[in-house]
Amino acid sequence: MFDRLRRRSRPAGQDGAPPARPPERQHNLFEAAAVYVAACAENDPDRSAEAARWVSPEALSFGVNELACRALVALARERGTSPQHVARSLLGLPAA
Repeated sequence: MFDRLRRRSRPAGQDGAPPARPPERQHNLFEAAAVYVAACAENDPDRSAEAARWVSPEALSFGVNELACRALVALARERGTSPQHVARSLLGLPAA
């Protein structure tokens, strides 16, 4: 009995057992979208695939759309132009 108690009181990993993994942290859809888009921009397919697993495809799509809208608004303000102009410019499209 004392041997079992002594084993339990040791820090994880000292008795040959692998240390306990902490519970996986939950990611929200905006965090997933931010990591996914940044990884795509940096050509990091492993990181983008990881972020895509954090939420459902629908939630990721919503988050990516929200990020795109916020980015266009921020760039338009910075450039003193419309979001439509910025979007077309970023995509290499002619002015409408």
